[in-house]
Amino acid sequence: YKHLYPSVEMINGDITDSTIFDLVVSKAKEHKCDFLIATPPCQGMSTAGKKDPGDPRNFLIYYAIKAIKILKPKFVILENVTMQQHTKITLNDGEKYIPEYIETELGHLYKFNTNKIINAMNYKIAQSRKRYIYLMTLKKMNISWEFPEKSNDIVTLESSIGWLPSLDPYLREENERWRFPEYEKKKETGLEVSKWHYPPTHSWHQVEWMLHTPTGKSAFENKIYFPKIKNRCIKGAPRTYMRMCWDKPATTIMQNSGVISAFSTVHPGRVINDNEDERLRLYSDPRALTIFELMLLSSLPFNWNIPEWASDTLIRKVIGEGIPPLLIKQIVEELIIRGGYAW
Repeated sequence: YKHLYPSVEMINGDITDSTIFDLVVSKAKEHKCDFLIATPPCQGMSTAGKKDPGDPRNFLIYYAIKAIKILKPKFVILENVTMQQHTKITLNDGEKYIPEYIETELGHLYKFNTNKIINAMNYKIAQSRKRYIYLMTLKKMNISWEFPEKSNDIVTLESSIGWLPSLDPYLREENERWRFPEYEKKKETGLEVSKWHYPPTHSWHQVEWMLHTPTGKSAFENKIYFPKIKNRCIKGAPRTYMRMCWDKPATTIMQNSGVISAFSTVHPGRVINDNEDERLRLYSDPRALTIFELMLLSSLPFNWNIPEWASDTLIRKVIGEGIPPLLIKQIVEELIIRGGYAW
């Protein structure tokens, strides 16, 4: 964040540390901040995580609420995964669901939006990403702030990343790299589009399974080239080892987007040889999506200034934890245009 916005003062620390919390509040008061955005971590309640009700990160919402009550900003965005509505936290007066806690603590001060669940795919973003978002305005301002109207135009993978050049995966095993003789040529073509459009690294056995897997299918559906160890099928959820669909938005991008065995991370691919014989059936791009493809599916700008020192793992983690900026832009525009508020 400091790299992307060098002129912005950033307080880097643990919000549960009273010194850090007090510094955040004092700086907000000093700059007369009227707009607060809080995105408490979701790992403790996410469907991709352990859904542990005792995860201490679930309790970080407490510090966001505490800051809001002190600062009383005019506008607040509280964002989290949809499982927030089914997650309880333990307080002095017992257990409460997080939405119940938010509304009990802030309902006397703030007006809330009617609907709380929003999906990025309904706002011209090529990714199905549901979030549970509170939009709050101080009651004394008498301003209603709701989600924008849904768009009828669903952006698919085809229209978002279908124009990009095909890439072969980079094989982890050096002795298997002969299998993709055009790897270097394709990589050069990809880099001409963006320095972030280069293939991830995978092991050959996973690539082989995906090479024979059609668009929109999981390798678990294959009869021969299915995920296995010592010729025995390994355990895995149905949506793992799965190619995305060209005619749909991407599935939710997560932190482990560079791993073939994760949820729906594999490129849709193009038909190389369509054959009823699985051994002869071949599809291109048996790989996870590139960082550049993830950027496009997350509505990040082509020239997003990623620091050179950032590892692939860190970049994918940041994108996977983020909310598409185009969605937030439209939400804030709704406040300004339809809500009749202007700074």
